[in-house]
Amino acid sequence: MRFHVLTLFPEAFEGPVRHSMLGRAIQRGLLSVQIIDIRSYTHDIHGTADDYQFGGGHGMVLKPEPIFDAVSDTLSPYPTRDRHAFPVVLLSPQGRKLDQQLVLELATAPGLVLICGHYAGVDERVRTHLATHDISIGDYVLTGGELAAMVIIDAVSRFTPGVVGAADNVQEDSITSGLLQHPLYTRPSDFHGMTVPDVLLSGHHAQIDRWRREESLRRTLENRPDLLDSADLSLTDRAFLAGLGYVGISSLLDDGFESQE
Repeated sequence: MRFHVLTLFPEAFEGPVRHSMLGRAIQRGLLSVQIIDIRSYTHDIHGTADDYQFGGGHGMVLKPEPIFDAVSDTLSPYPTRDRHAFPVVLLSPQGRKLDQQLVLELATAPGLVLICGHYAGVDERVRTHLATHDISIGDYVLTGGELAAMVIIDAVSRFTPGVVGAADNVQEDSITSGLLQHPLYTRPSDFHGMTVPDVLLSGHHAQIDRWRREESLRRTLENRPDLLDSADLSLTDRAFLAGLGYVGISSLLDDGFESQE
């Protein structure tokens, strides 16, 4: 997976892409992260990348010329037929909210071009005539798109084979599985009187699997009940949720049992 990041602040990426899983994946050639300084594509001696808004208004706007030129130059080494396979992502509060489904879609591409917005925003022609995706990482406003770009790089990279130790780790992640992850424990089994659930020490794998599934369902119901609407739930899952008082699960149970008749 190849990431090309357009930013006014290249130094912001020096730390995050050098450490932990991302740093190791880059060293092994599984990922590449190219940081492009937008000011390198400006057309005056001052490196002016922003200007006042037409029509007046507070805040400066990133100019279209350096961004268009930077994207064109970034994709120029690739064959023409391959350039369309690279999503060009504008990071802005107005975009589609990032979720795991969108991460999975982005992960199927050979690489991404990420445009970090700044100031009051980016000239609208970048959004309408250059970007293929307009993405927000949440319903809040950041000082710039750099942190959002790092989030996308991290989330998408996990689906590149070899970046995470075992593929099962990714598929069983919270959200990826459709539910939040079950509680995790490690040694010691008794820490200041706080003990690990007995079932996890039993060695009975079927019971452990069921406990984990039920705790995952319980945690999802408590923290993200909206995920249950699209989760792949068995009749056993539904019965467990009904026992926890999940509203609306009774009709699902009835439908499920009727389908078995």
